[in-house]
Amino acid sequence: MSRAFAVTGARIFDGQDWHEDRALLVDQGLVTGLLPPADLPEGLERKAAKGALLVPGFIDLQVNGGGGELFNDRPELDAIEAICAAHARFGTTALLVTLITDTPDVRTAAIAAAREARLAAVPGFLGLHLEGPHLSIARKGVHDPALIRPMQADDLDAHLACASFFDAVLATVAPENVTLEQVAALTRAGITVSLGHTDADYETIATYALAGARMVTHLFNAMSPLGSREPGTVGAALDLGTLHAGIIADGYHVDPVTMSIALRAKTGPGRIFIVTDAMSTIGSDLQGFTLNGRTVFRKDGRLTTADGTLAGADIDMLSSVRFAHRTLDLPLEEALRMASAYPADAIGVSARKGRLMPGLDADFLLLSEDLDMIATYIGGEPVFST
Repeated sequence: MSRAFAVTGARIFDGQDWHEDRALLVDQGLVTGLLPPADLPEGLERKAAKGALLVPGFIDLQVNGGGGELFNDRPELDAIEAICAAHARFGTTALLVTLITDTPDVRTAAIAAAREARLAAVPGFLGLHLEGPHLSIARKGVHDPALIRPMQADDLDAHLACASFFDAVLATVAPENVTLEQVAALTRAGITVSLGHTDADYETIATYALAGARMVTHLFNAMSPLGSREPGTVGAALDLGTLHAGIIADGYHVDPVTMSIALRAKTGPGRIFIVTDAMSTIGSDLQGFTLNGRTVFRKDGRLTTADGTLAGADIDMLSSVRFAHRTLDLPLEEALRMASAYPADAIGVSARKGRLMPGLDADFLLLSEDLDMIATYIGGEPVFST
């Protein structure tokens, strides 16, 4: 655990407001306050960051891989370590390592590896996201239809068994293959239920939200669209204030105009937040990989199978924030919130992460005025610097 220090000279965004001529105080891995530099205690270590932006670390709730590792291929501790380290280079200080639809044996191995990562306190590891296999074949996306199936009692038990072990567990399911009773049981256990890869109509999504579902997975992708006579899953995600929604901000998964319309239309208090849906390519020079036996090709910022189906994303969180700020013309502070405060709220960890308030984890970034990475800190410890 880090000793006490102060970061001076930076323009600080605490997740709500900007602060000029203030120093960020850190002790034992936590934020302890903001003070004018003249008021800092004598003898306190000072880290100079003149001209930098100091902002909350990014929280990514959908990370399939990174650093050349795909979690489905290697559900092991050292793969999780590599994934977290790769994404820390781009500002992610907390992530949910994500297992997409696979066999029960792979799921068992993934949960065991995630438990090891939790016990080892791997920097940046927040918890587990199980995306499938209880999805809709009609909206399967790149998920293997041969592995998609209804949730059975043993599947529910596997989810519930890991619920209390991690800081956060997220389950993406579709109403087509999960019952209302199962959603309620997951929710009672503290698991965040997200609806995705579904062809469900508005009323069905609303009913599942009442049962406890509180998120929608990668808005617009692999779900029933907003139509003139049927609002679909997209319409429900935007209209229901209890639902948060992740969105992939790479310009390929969702058109920028569509993203802007959605941001204006979203009913609160639920928010739209950024996810990467990143694959093994992040932080690597890989030009392709295999997923459930199919080759995925990397080209021009896209990951696709041979038939052109998008297979996750080739983007990191810092690039996503730049996209939201520069392409969508969002204020920088709102783009930053979409990558930090809003995902923390969605997953229920805002009492610890997502903002730089006294008592919260000292997960923060130093960025240049041009939004280039300078350094990443997790729990007050530097884990990457340029």
